[in-house]
Order: sequence, then C-alpha cells, then structure tokens
Amino acid sequence: METSNQAECSLINLPLSITSSSPEETFALGKRLALFLRKGSVVALRGSLGAGKTHLTKGIAAALGIGEEITSPTYTIVCEYSAVVSGEEIPVYHIDAYRLTGNDDFSAIGGEELVFGSGISIIEWSERVSDFIPPDALRVDFELMENNDRSIHVYRGEK
Repeated sequence: METSNQAECSLINLPLSITSSSPEETFALGKRLALFLRKGSVVALRGSLGAGKTHLTKGIAAALGIGEEITSPTYTIVCEYSAVVSGEEIPVYHIDAYRLTGNDDFSAIGGEELVFGSGISIIEWSERVSDFIPPDALRVDFELMENNDRSIHVYRGEK
C-alpha cells in the first residue's frame, strides 16, 4: 500500500529545476524535498555563501517536525537533531563541510558513521567531502542569479 509520503513524492518529479525569489520559497522547497527522505538518506547541498543552503535545510527540518532553531553549523561542523520518520525516531545530522579541508578531515570527525548510519544527513558544501556522498543521494545545487534569485537544481546521481 502506498503511504501518503510516497503519494506526495510522486507529485514531485526529479530532476527538478526551479527559481527561488525569496528565503520563504527556498524554505518551502525544503519542506517538499523532506518527503523524499527516510532513514539513511543523504542530502548533498552545493552552492556559494548565501545561496540558500541553510534556508532549504530549515524547510526540511520543519517538515520532519524538528522544532529547534536551525542555524548553519559552520564552526561546530555538525548539529544533531531528532525527527520522527515513519513512526520511528531517528537522528538528523546537519553538516557544514565548509571548514573541512577534504575527505580526510571528514573521516577524522567520524563522517562515515554519520553518512552511512541510520539517520538523515544534510551536508552543506558537500563537494568538499565528495567521497562520502552515496550515489543515491538527493543532490541540490544552488546558483545565485544577477537579480538575487536562486536557480536551484534537484536530482539524484551525478549531473
């Protein structure tokens, strides 16, 4: 039997390319993308500073029922939250790889356990830890446009 989550996911076709004109629109996209997530999911975010990665993550967190304030973990690298997905409480890891020098740094902080564990991992600056992004990750690329809009591309696999 198809769950409501699966039914709603079928309304979103990937790859998806949209233009976001505000933080609220980026947040709303995050809420929609949360429908794709389950235990073990990885969301790989790429984009420049201020592109909207954290706003998207806030939308995902809201849809997963996380009531805590979501901020970019630039200095702490990882923030852990708790969500209930399909009736099961699971960890959600918000990872900011901006300050990491690469895959070795990520491995040194236990990156494998986060990404290949039973939680949901949302990784900002995912290109800095590319060895840890599984092939089936939900990938979201942000591009700042001249008018301050964001071009956002969502897909699975390699581009």
